[in-house]
Order: sequence, then structure tokens, then C-alpha cells
Amino acid sequence: MNRSVAITGIGLLSGLGENADAHWGGLSRGAPQPVVDETRFAPYPVHPLGPVDFSTQVPKKGDLRQMEPWQRIGTFTAGLALADAGIAGNLEYLERTDMIVAAGSGERDTATDMKVLETISHTDRDHGDVCPNEILPSNLRPTLFLAQLSNLLAGNISIVHKVTGSSRTFMGEEMAGVAAISTATKRIKAGQGDLFLVGGAFNGEREDMLLNFELGGMLAQGPHSSVWERAAGTKASGLAPASIGAFLVLEELSHAEKRGANVYAIIEDVVSGRCNRKPQSATENARRQLAAMDADLKSEPSAILSGASGAEPATSEELDFLKDVIEQGTGAAIRGYGTVLGHGVEAHFPVGVALAALALRNDKFYPPFDQTGIEKELANCPDQILVSCWGHWRGEAFALVRKAGS
Repeated sequence: MNRSVAITGIGLLSGLGENADAHWGGLSRGAPQPVVDETRFAPYPVHPLGPVDFSTQVPKKGDLRQMEPWQRIGTFTAGLALADAGIAGNLEYLERTDMIVAAGSGERDTATDMKVLETISHTDRDHGDVCPNEILPSNLRPTLFLAQLSNLLAGNISIVHKVTGSSRTFMGEEMAGVAAISTATKRIKAGQGDLFLVGGAFNGEREDMLLNFELGGMLAQGPHSSVWERAAGTKASGLAPASIGAFLVLEELSHAEKRGANVYAIIEDVVSGRCNRKPQSATENARRQLAAMDADLKSEPSAILSGASGAEPATSEELDFLKDVIEQGTGAAIRGYGTVLGHGVEAHFPVGVALAALALRNDKFYPPFDQTGIEKELANCPDQILVSCWGHWRGEAFALVRKAGS
């Protein structure tokens, strides 16, 4: 089948603001300035959300009340994407819009956890297991148990925005976001659907999440730095978590044209895989992926949007690989978008694809996001952008996004 995958709706929410226009303005003019909180969770820098009126996309207070922050972020951002695509509130399209969501598990009630630990620390060891059973029933609201389900985000989107096609949820950190976009792309190309809502959300302002990453030695520390500074060892390596949401409406091109939709760009191909991350194994895996990609990277200029996290050794190995891609091809400029937006884990790959689509639609590539000299100026935006996303621990992926009509 000769079916193309068009991006017709973009929903973005981060510290830079909400919607596609806010992010394009914040990232394309001058030297983009990240929004970073270096004190609230010191010594760990976090990219927080600014003030958000969630009721503009989730009008019912009861719906908002039962959602955890990551679900609010995701449901809000999904609404932005549907509105941008021109199908929000249109049941004719929503009832056949398939949904694929990248999500983590639910958030913990940190105050209750601390109460349990505090009580156990003052309890006889032989009776310590009784404490949680005494504390939890009176402290946890019933909906919290449901909120632990990863597919509750998709359920909330369906309830609030009336998206009632098929629904699928992927878990698995960065690769969940990759799988979501890859699956939708393949299904559209195979004629298994014409309209998809795809994306993910992440709440970076969570003590339990920060603890999990720190136990793995994966968090950046100290003043904010670019992902390439962390890779070079001049700053502490690690990721700087972000509260961020990214959803895309993906649509078969002729279907989009028939309803007069705004087409940002075309997703040409998505490739992904994983390896054991022994030295250079990720590079070999990535090399095989690009060789299998339906793309011409050697004779046609490309820009690169890297989802590098800043965690080592993945970031420095990815950078070396991308430099090699540039040297062997026609030349390109790299941008590590995690420097400005932070790391969105499940939402990180959808963010990169959205940023590529914005640049291609506006026919302008982003100015350098850091000052190390790695990110060169690019006078003209090429007709295609390569989006890379290497997981902080596992997984390597690429998407090729092409200008509509090229």
C-alpha cells in the first residue's frame, strides 16, 4: 500500500507553556532558555510545569480530582492535540480515532509512605508487617488503587475527550513512546486505521520517581547543564526529569487532505531495537537500524534532533554515533532537546517527533540549545529531520520526519 502518515495535530505541555505555538516560539527565537528548578529537589535539577489551567481541557472537577498529575498532564495534552487537528468534539471522527498511549505506573502517596516508614521505625521488628495494614485503609483514597493502572490515562482521555476507537497502552520508559508512534505509523501504512491519537506524559516532580532514578545512579546533580556537557564529564552526568506531555494526531495523508486538515509533516519511517548495552553494542544496533530505514541520509541533507538524556555512557556513545552519521552524509546540525525541555521518559520520543514537525512546517531549524560548540548553526532547514532517542538505560530508536509535499 502506498499510504503516507501525516502529523495533523500537536499537543505539547511543558515548562515553556502549552500548545505548539508556545513551544515553537520558546525554542526558535534567540538562545532558548530552559525552565529549571534547582532548589526544590536539590541537588537534583528538575524542569517543572508552570501554571496550567487544566479545566480548559478537563472541565469537570470530579474528573480532575481523581487524576494524578501525570494523568492531568496527559489528558490535557491529548485535548490540545485533538483541538489542533480540528477533530475535538467531532464524534464522527472521535469514534474511529484509535489511541496508543505511552505511560508509566501510577504515582505513590508519598505522605502515606513516610507515615508507614516512620511508624515501622518505632515498632517492634516482629510486628512491623502489621503497620501497613493498619495505616493504609484509613489513609489511601479508594481511587488511588485504580490510579496505579498504567492504562488509566487512556481511560481518562476516552472519557473526557470521547475518543472511542481502539485503545492500547505501552509501558517501558523511553521505548514505550517509541512503540506508540511506531505502531500507529505501521498500522496506518498497512491500512489498519486512518486516524490515531498517540503520545505520553510524565510528571518529573515526584519524590518517589526521583528516588527510583537516583538508586540507579541516573540523575544529574548541581546547576543545570546541557546534555552534552554531562556527556563530556565537565558536569555531573544524568538526566534532569521534566514534567511534560506530548500527543500527536497521526492520520493517513489522503484522509487528512479529504477533510482539509492542516498537515505539519510526514513520518517517513520509525526503527527501533534494544541491546545489552555492552560497550559499542548500542552503536552497532543503531547502525543496523539506520541501514534498514527507508531513507536516504547520505545524499539528502538532514538535521538531527537528539533525545539524549545526559545519562552515561549512553549519551556520549550516541553523540559519537551521530557525529559519524554527519561525517558520512551531507552534513547536518544536531540539537539535544533535553537540554531545554528536560527528560520526559515515556513522552520523550513523541516530544522529539513533534519538534521535528514544527521545524519542517515553519521551514526553520532551531538555534543551538547549548554553547559547547557541538551544535552548529544551520542556515536553512532541510526537507527531512532525523529524530534519535536512546533510552537512558535500554533501547535505541530513530524516526525520519519529512516536510509535507517534498
